[in-house]
Amino acid sequence: MKKKLLSLVCALALTISLLPAAQALEGEGTRAAEALASLGLVTGTGAGYAAEDAATQEQAAALLVRLLGAEKAAKADRRSCGWAGIPSWARSAVNYCAFHGLIDWSEYRAGGALDAELWCAMLLRALGCGSELGSSAARTALRIGLISHPLEGTLTRGDLFETALAALTYPAKNGGTLLDGLLAKGLCTAAAVEALGLRRKTLTAREAADRHLSAILCLDLFADEEAIEADEPTANASAFLISLDGLAVTNYHSIDGAISGRATLITGEACAIERVIYYDADIDLAVIRIARTTAEGETVPRFHAIALAGAKEVRMGDTVYALGNPLGLGLAMSRGIVSATAHKADLSTLPCIVSDATISRGSSGGALLNEYGRAVAVTTGAYVYGNNMYLCVPLDPVLEADLTGEGMTLQEVLDAVSAAREAAAETAEADESR
Repeated sequence: MKKKLLSLVCALALTISLLPAAQALEGEGTRAAEALASLGLVTGTGAGYAAEDAATQEQAAALLVRLLGAEKAAKADRRSCGWAGIPSWARSAVNYCAFHGLIDWSEYRAGGALDAELWCAMLLRALGCGSELGSSAARTALRIGLISHPLEGTLTRGDLFETALAALTYPAKNGGTLLDGLLAKGLCTAAAVEALGLRRKTLTAREAADRHLSAILCLDLFADEEAIEADEPTANASAFLISLDGLAVTNYHSIDGAISGRATLITGEACAIERVIYYDADIDLAVIRIARTTAEGETVPRFHAIALAGAKEVRMGDTVYALGNPLGLGLAMSRGIVSATAHKADLSTLPCIVSDATISRGSSGGALLNEYGRAVAVTTGAYVYGNNMYLCVPLDPVLEADLTGEGMTLQEVLDAVSAAREAAAETAEADESR
């Protein structure tokens, strides 16, 4: 007897509520300051970090110069940007930021409070991403995974420390990281880096969320023109980005029956589903392309993407993280272990990976990550009467697929699949009548 399976597309149109805006959590800023201090990038101890105090532009400039390993060069540079009111302790750092394009000449205000837009712009420029600022540097930083939660308004010193620590290991556009530069210059020790786990290859659950939730998409699907006109999705699902230009993986059943759809980013921006580049209804996988222009007309220079791994890299007992859009309520993650690596189930012709990382309706199309931060499977379904038996389709077919083609619209895919199903039904009927 076949076991009942539950597909995880949420059939109800629910309001997506993405991660709320938040500043550094209490204590997080101090812990980040302690980590930076152990690397020689921040001075002071305990209450001396003043993590709850408002950060200033001069403090941001000084810290950024240290992150770049340029403090000595900044002090040796005798040029002056001519800005008035710069405190003596910060003069070399501010001048360095001005002459190296890290602070726009129209942005600096002596003694001014540090706001999220200015600090995120400074970090992006330091990482070689200055051309990607767009209309909001803070939104860009969140979209590409440089920061892990929304930042807005005046920042505290704790926010400054927390984001600076994260930026140390973020891949720069020209390769490497800021931390690599500091190590190469001998400005921090390998022992200190090792003690902090900054070069550890495996990710904790929190690190997996911080680094990769920005690549998860919340999908709204529309089955007819009436739903589109009323802006009432007929289904919600998940997907995850696998390329910087907008390719994303989901389940085929997530888009089955839809004629239109949109993907909501971690920033709350909505991008239309433009094309289906690859699909296989039997395997239950699809690759979609989302628009690089948001519904508000903002151009997206690049997205954050998750690297892929094949099923051969998965073993029983491996730690895994499930990231998706359960119940259509917004981004969420869970942690578990792999229970089986090649489980036969009715929902896919491929043997599925089974894990106990919790997923729910709406999680279809989400990412199952290994502890190295690579996606190994797509969260797909569960047994109705099973206990913690969540089924995930391996990504091997996507790794082997040609994703360079133009693809089809959702409507064209629907028409093609409907025609194929009708033809198959007619053939079956003819065989029975013989």
